[in-house]
Amino acid sequence: MKKFFAFALVLGLCMMGIGCGSNSSQNSNSQAAVFMTGEDAPLSSVVGFTVTLNSVTLNGKDGTTATVISTPTTVDFARLLGLRSPLAFNAVAPDTYTSATFVLANPVIDYVTLNPSPTETTLNGTFPNNQTPYTVTVNFPTAMVVGANGLAGLKMDMDIKDSLATDANGNLVINNNTVAVNPVIYIKATKASDPDGQVTDLMGGLVSVNTGNNSFVLQGPYGHQLTVYVNGSTQFNSGWSINNLATPAIVGVQGAFQADGSLLATGVEVITTSQSFISGRVLQVTNNSSGVAQQIVMWVGETGADMVSDVDTIQTVDLSNVSTYDVCFFNGPLANAVFNDTSVVVGQRVFVGGSFSNTVFTPEMISLRLQGVYGTFVPGSVTVTNLNAGSFQISNNGLVGYSVGGPVTVNTFNVTYFYQLTGLNQLQTTTTAIPLVTRGLLLKDPVSGTPEVYAGLVADPPQAN
Repeated sequence: MKKFFAFALVLGLCMMGIGCGSNSSQNSNSQAAVFMTGEDAPLSSVVGFTVTLNSVTLNGKDGTTATVISTPTTVDFARLLGLRSPLAFNAVAPDTYTSATFVLANPVIDYVTLNPSPTETTLNGTFPNNQTPYTVTVNFPTAMVVGANGLAGLKMDMDIKDSLATDANGNLVINNNTVAVNPVIYIKATKASDPDGQVTDLMGGLVSVNTGNNSFVLQGPYGHQLTVYVNGSTQFNSGWSINNLATPAIVGVQGAFQADGSLLATGVEVITTSQSFISGRVLQVTNNSSGVAQQIVMWVGETGADMVSDVDTIQTVDLSNVSTYDVCFFNGPLANAVFNDTSVVVGQRVFVGGSFSNTVFTPEMISLRLQGVYGTFVPGSVTVTNLNAGSFQISNNGLVGYSVGGPVTVNTFNVTYFYQLTGLNQLQTTTTAIPLVTRGLLLKDPVSGTPEVYAGLVADPPQAN
């Protein structure tokens, strides 16, 4: 187990997205600006919840307004549990904003059942009174102040578990292949330098590289092209630097927005130089007699441009000839010790890169990705080793809880960031089953064989205003 603790200790620094503060922008900007990121709180078995943000408008205290999103943007909020992805960047007038108005459309829900075999079902959502598009205004708990030439952030949480109609047991209420959707959204003003304002999950195709300017352009999610700057503090995975980046490549980035809309990267990962990939959640694993993974069944949430027809489907992937196993933002012997062909488990979020020819996808590598795990704290489950180093348990009724077969153990470290919590000491004295979100890696314990979370972040999710 020592190698797990040493690995997670280092990993925590990367996953927190703090400690390598953002520098000033490479280009000046005379206007104030707002960036927007998204997260969510999940519902059991829901692996996809896509909603089109037709527009997002900030409302000033004196009746003024400012547009953050004006072009319809479709977002899969189920993917963003505990992870922050950039949704928008726009110039706004300096002002004090007290609320935001969201115009939503086209809710679609994807959920899976695992028995007797993994099955995916796509359902349409209906807003209250069948309104479409649907408008909802949410107040900031603390006003967003955007100063002249300033940069402010809008963090949006879509609470899936409270937005979708469920019964007393937490199961979806389905009528004629539809589910009632009553959006529950939390918003918060943040800063690019704040831990909850930084981008922790940006993955896309490399478009171009400007070594002289220490930057590259990434085709990110939602059709956005983003310029990413690096500096002497930016950590690349082994063997890579701004000098040898080249297309084609799929790249992962963590970092912070700058005033010109670019990102300053704290971490850059070349995931694969393959052009084709699928990414999503592991639903089933088939091992040989030696415990080596031969095949996985996975729900696909993202793909390259050549495999978009696989999005929101369940696919069987042959791993028998895959020899490259990576961990996000790490590689080499240490990464292979914690994630390899004997440690693939149900519930993990993975990226599979390879080639696609004549409708056939041939896997060449697999990378374990950061993910969030939501659950309710199990009182009395805390073990403190040293300060915030230790563990606790959460009850999770989704894929991870199914994989574990009971409460999920969450391992924490002195570099784990506790958001809206003082740390393990607070959990140790907590006697109620409070909701918690953890962000980290789901790893198979080498002794027990049980999946456990190795957390870089533990957060008390937002409550209704």
